[in-house]
Amino acid sequence: MEPEPERENLVQLLKKGNKSSALAMVGNAFIAIAKGTGAAMSGSGAMFASAMHSLADSVNQGFVFAGSILAEKKPTRQFPTGFGRVINIFCMIAVIVVTIMAYETVREGWHLIQHPVQAGAGSAFWINIAALLLNLAVDGAILLKAMKEINKEARVETTGFGFIPAAFKHVGRSAPPTRLVFYEDLVAVTGALLAMIAVIVTSQTSFEALDGVVTILIGLLMVGVAFRVGYDNMVGLIGVSAPRDVAERVALIILSDKDVTDINDLRITQEGRYYHVDAMIELRRGLSLADADDIKFRVQDQLIADPDITDVVLGIIEDNGVKDWTPNVLNEFS
Repeated sequence: MEPEPERENLVQLLKKGNKSSALAMVGNAFIAIAKGTGAAMSGSGAMFASAMHSLADSVNQGFVFAGSILAEKKPTRQFPTGFGRVINIFCMIAVIVVTIMAYETVREGWHLIQHPVQAGAGSAFWINIAALLLNLAVDGAILLKAMKEINKEARVETTGFGFIPAAFKHVGRSAPPTRLVFYEDLVAVTGALLAMIAVIVTSQTSFEALDGVVTILIGLLMVGVAFRVGYDNMVGLIGVSAPRDVAERVALIILSDKDVTDINDLRITQEGRYYHVDAMIELRRGLSLADADDIKFRVQDQLIADPDITDVVLGIIEDNGVKDWTPNVLNEFS
């Protein structure tokens, strides 16, 4: 029986936590305080909605950061495949928080449409503008960092500002915490811009209903985030196959061994941001059992050396003379 893996201390686990979510948690807490102060002084519904969103972001990212730490724990005898899906559970908790905040925001927006409030002027106006500019600066910086993290986790090389469109294209291949930060801060930046428009227009004109309209729009954007993130993590909890490029990479590693002739079957399951590989490989004819075992362990070591792969189960059979693995097979992973 294998010995129980060495326990990791708290400091080691904290270092492995998702940095984007930790940064977003702290940044959004300060933003929520600033915008909440502005909303209380001016009575702006758009500022209230934006403050609610920032508060929801901060609470969510706290959950997600804690989940990302637990998800990095090494496999144990009781949980041999690791804790990768723990992060999906924490992200689902974050979805519940966003949904509640979205409901309250939409309800406040509808109330403001029915009973408009004259936005404050003078110092209250400038406090709102300052809070929203701070919001744009902090959330914009967090969003850019999340975009870079997406490209790093997806192993995409970019130059200049190419990381921005690449992040939108490859966001589905990033870790659940990074995806949540990306979606939430994308909405946070958009919501801050909408709130700024509402604050300026309602303070300079008599179009007071715009405040409620923008509040509802921000709430609906939060609903969109909840749906998108909820769906992604529900799929992650059920168990989802690896993206096409990951399947291609794994197949190339296996077939690069000179004694492997074909892949009879290949299944790759995503656990958080890591992958579990289960494959049946075909070896050249005439090998002894000892040699076949050596080849299997050699291929297994090559796969487990990939930092994104945490678990490999290989079976071996003699070449059956039929080509089972072709590029068309990868359609199963698309």
